[in-house]
Amino acid sequence: MTIRLLRTLVAVAEHKTFTAAADAVHVSHAAVSQQMQSLEADLGLVLFNRTTRTPELTPVAHEVVARARQLLADYDNLVPSVLADGGLSGVLKLGALGTTLTGLTPQAVAIFKGRFPAVGLHIRPGLTGVSLAEIERGNLDAALITKPHLMPTGIVFRPLAEEPMHLIAALEEPENDPLTLLRSRPYIRFNRNAVLGTLIDNWIQSRRIRVSETMELDSPEAIASMVHANLGVSIVPDLTVKPLESAPVKRLALGPDGPTRVLGLAYPEDQIKTRAVDELFRSFVTVIARAHTDGRATPA
Repeated sequence: MTIRLLRTLVAVAEHKTFTAAADAVHVSHAAVSQQMQSLEADLGLVLFNRTTRTPELTPVAHEVVARARQLLADYDNLVPSVLADGGLSGVLKLGALGTTLTGLTPQAVAIFKGRFPAVGLHIRPGLTGVSLAEIERGNLDAALITKPHLMPTGIVFRPLAEEPMHLIAALEEPENDPLTLLRSRPYIRFNRNAVLGTLIDNWIQSRRIRVSETMELDSPEAIASMVHANLGVSIVPDLTVKPLESAPVKRLALGPDGPTRVLGLAYPEDQIKTRAVDELFRSFVTVIARAHTDGRATPA
């Protein structure tokens, strides 16, 4: 039995349905059902009457919920007493996508460190899946990721920006139709193990486009350099916060049905460094707002 399971039970009691509780605790309906089955097994009690169309709490479950509320209140009061500053001291371990390491992340970290110099920030580059796994293991306090199709149970995702994909080609390339370029030029693939790479691949397949893959990279800057050298074309995110320097390339929009990624901050829902994570999120928001104001972010 864990604090997370008790929070979900209380959410079910308060919101009446598994679906509404799932929205409240930021997990899927299936995850709520699985958590409640685990809790019943842990307690050795039947908590829900499943003969009704919507599972209803049993009488004993109402008693468990009342005690759970008390335990959660005690737990929530315990955490501030242990970490009274909300994590604004010590070390904050942050995962970050490689696509943000020359633009968004360093600028946001500079703002955060300027305001809270006592906090040590350890930044670990990693793909979305790797960072989420490290959060689950307790090795990261938060991570800047691409929103996956389904978030793992117990992890909160706070969106920061939506970044459309665009096709890039060499400046001297005469063709301006992205679909024609994808079909007729060598294709430089974004890492297929990344959520972003899967997003791009799914869109290409949905358009029934056959590409002639020539290489696979996981850095937009490296891909842009290859494209600049006229070694092929590629699809990469139109970064909300641009790097200070990048190879000049032709950039073509993929149209209204083109893929986009949602960039955001992920962290455990029972995070005890709440203030530090909130302030870090605000730092990212500040950089993104500044980029739009300065015209360095290209509107979707």
